[in-house]
Amino acid sequence: MRYRALGRTGLRVSELGFGTIPILSGSVPVLPEYFSLDTSTAVDIMRYAFELGCNFYDTAVPEEYGDAEYKLGIFARGISEKYGREKIIISDKARFYDGSDIYNAVIRSRENLGTTPDIYFVHQVDTDNADRVFEKYGALDALCDLKAEGKIGFTGIASHYYDILLRAAKDTRVDVLQGSGNIFERGMLDRIGNEECFSEKVFILNKVYAAGVLIGVFDVEELISGILNYPFSSALIGMGTFGQVNAAMKHGIEPREYSFDQVIKRVSEKFEPIPCTRCQRCKCPHGTEIHTIFRQYNYYFLGKNFWALKKLGLNIKQACECCLRCETRVCEKDCPMRLHIPELIGKVGRLAARHIDLK
Repeated sequence: MRYRALGRTGLRVSELGFGTIPILSGSVPVLPEYFSLDTSTAVDIMRYAFELGCNFYDTAVPEEYGDAEYKLGIFARGISEKYGREKIIISDKARFYDGSDIYNAVIRSRENLGTTPDIYFVHQVDTDNADRVFEKYGALDALCDLKAEGKIGFTGIASHYYDILLRAAKDTRVDVLQGSGNIFERGMLDRIGNEECFSEKVFILNKVYAAGVLIGVFDVEELISGILNYPFSSALIGMGTFGQVNAAMKHGIEPREYSFDQVIKRVSEKFEPIPCTRCQRCKCPHGTEIHTIFRQYNYYFLGKNFWALKKLGLNIKQACECCLRCETRVCEKDCPMRLHIPELIGKVGRLAARHIDLK
């Protein structure tokens, strides 16, 4: 296992971190593989990753990750007693955007974990809630207060949106960023690597396997090796079995370059994908999240068909109607892939119409 600096914190984290979604118990329909582990097995799997060199563990509050936070707390207690608390780094997160709500969430997380989280993120920050998070007395201010009180180590913003992460990167109150990317959905990672202000922040990467849907098209070594040249501190890997820990961590995986053309060629063996990197440059004047619609189309054919259609059913009819009326096609002008976006939106709409009632 290699280790990378956690920005200017003085800490070093394992290049690959442990994402705890797969160790929870319950029902999470969006996961392609689900294990519903008992506590003892979950702790043993986390401990096995630790023995292979993993020292970074990421979780979330029970509303999001079920009992994973409790299980991580039990694991952390065992490691602390045997090796010392400093041997592991824990990040936690909650989808609360007001200051008082996130403050209370942190207090509860500290109880569930039985220790102080090294990093605490405001989770799933997007355009609908960002102003609440960043405004005075919002969630970010509360995290700063908690940091000053010693109740967390560092403040964090987690988002799937480039503009939100850019805003956080420029905000001196934010210590750590968490965002998504993989060898297929690489557009945001490329932009982050080219934007100087991100170099001043710690970046944690998630969705390396795209919630598992890229496994089967690529093997684990390809998915991990292809992201190792990006400027992150740790890449989170969701693992729910000893075999999955082995595949990711037992043998050192070396960085390797995969061109987007290579990736698309491989995916095209399964279906005809929309070759969108999710760079998020396609700004729609009508508010359509073009990159999200294209993701749902690709994910439908990659195995997350129920979840993809459910998401598409929320807005695909409106998106198709807006595209038909739109005369500016500003989205196409800004797309580095030169995609014919209205035509592709129509293609997605036809897929959805065959499977969902869009009346």
